[in-house]
Amino acid sequence: MLPRNARLTSPSDFTRTTKSGIRVTTHNFVGYLHVQAAENTEPRAGLIVGKSVGGSVHRHRLSRQIRHSIAPLMAELPQGSLLVIRALKNSNDVTVEITELITQLILRSQKFSTSSKADSL
Repeated sequence: MLPRNARLTSPSDFTRTTKSGIRVTTHNFVGYLHVQAAENTEPRAGLIVGKSVGGSVHRHRLSRQIRHSIAPLMAELPQGSLLVIRALKNSNDVTVEITELITQLILRSQKFSTSSKADSL
């Protein structure tokens, strides 16, 4: 389970992350990572699990599985980052796919930060 200070709750944070963050898509999920370089706060995460995924019981079960998969990976995220995971229809096999998704997001953010530093020199 994610602690309260690691949860993304503000609609403006969700909007900022999904509009200007790095995006990685897998078969069942879309991940967004927005890194705020100026902030030295702990990373925060949020979920978007819409009605297209299934009924209420299925959505809440999937949300719990996603949060459980995200929790051990939060320490690997950059400081001040915002993570949003959007579940698509027929989302299955959460743990493996979420781990791969977050790993890809971290790698892309590192490449992006390295290239932006090189451009500024």
